[in-house]
Amino acid sequence: MKHFISAKYRCFVLFIEIFTVILLLPVIYNYIPVNKDASTTFHISSSNIDDIVSSLEKNDYGVTFIDKLMLRLIRIPEKGWYHVDHDEYGRLLFFANMYNKKTEHTMNIVVYAGETSEEILTRLANDMKLDRKKLEEVYKTFSQFGASDIFAKRYTIARNADEKSTLLHLFSLSNDILLKFKMDNFTQKPNNSTLRVLLTIASIIQKESNSAKEMPLISSVIYNRLDKGMRLQMDGTLNYGKNSHTIVTPERIKKDTSYYNTYKYKGLPPAPLCSITQDALYAAMHPAKSDYLYFMLKSDGTHTFASNYEKHLKNIKAFRLYQKEKKKQQALEKIAQKEKEAQEKKAQDEKKEEEKKALLKKAKKKAEKTTQEERVVKDLNTSQLQ
Repeated sequence: MKHFISAKYRCFVLFIEIFTVILLLPVIYNYIPVNKDASTTFHISSSNIDDIVSSLEKNDYGVTFIDKLMLRLIRIPEKGWYHVDHDEYGRLLFFANMYNKKTEHTMNIVVYAGETSEEILTRLANDMKLDRKKLEEVYKTFSQFGASDIFAKRYTIARNADEKSTLLHLFSLSNDILLKFKMDNFTQKPNNSTLRVLLTIASIIQKESNSAKEMPLISSVIYNRLDKGMRLQMDGTLNYGKNSHTIVTPERIKKDTSYYNTYKYKGLPPAPLCSITQDALYAAMHPAKSDYLYFMLKSDGTHTFASNYEKHLKNIKAFRLYQKEKKKQQALEKIAQKEKEAQEKKAQDEKKEEEKKALLKKAKKKAEKTTQEERVVKDLNTSQLQ
């Protein structure tokens, strides 16, 4: 009997211990801290639990299966920007209440077509008050294709997003665009080398024109010249990196020894040049059918295309004539503007002189009136004394 009671007692104690441990586990787990170095502001790409976990992990949050359960406990967080406080709750409530931490304090950032990654990072640093060096470090860490990783478009970003969460969001949305492009235009999944070539061609197109109508034609010139083993000889390829807005002169062409100089080297530049639009990427994939080998800027900002060098020389001559006439017109306008300014200044000076004369005349009249009054007073005083 004693052995039976002893065995039951031991079972009861064991049950109590197990029950206590079960009760204590959430308390203990709640004190396991979230990563204090993780971004306090981040973007969740969708309300799918796997996407939520992926977004959190990219922003340095370690997510366990218990954390996933807590994310589902009250309400699954929706797509959007979130701002959290690491010290507000314990770990369990941190994930359970995340749905309630959505922030509406956002701003619009525009990435312009043709911008280099250096220009994009500089504007982000200035507009969002972020650290330029940290932005560059994050960009290098997550970049796949260099200057064309971020598509040209308008983005909405939380105002207090840090360097990492900002760039992760831009990369994520750009990757979505690229993913859709791959699904729409490839029967088999392309490798990164194929995509890099396409993005490089698209960036050359983007540097040469912002016209969606012209882009397939410019693309055809690139492919036609490559097929014939010709050098591309395009100014846009020299507008890379810090040289984005440098005017391409004959001297610059001679001095630049990089493989971006398509006047010296055959083939494509070694990497994409800039941010691109979806139109430019589509044109790189689907060039127009043409025999064009050359294109030249026209007076209206569009281009004229040619399939032989003789025609191209005529187009060059026509544009240079336009430039000469424009320069002459600008010189005449400058002279006319100076003459106009001189006439306006003369009129202003004459007006000031007239105003000055009027003031002097008024002052003289006032002085004469004062003198006359003084004489009357003096005469009165004299007569009173007599």
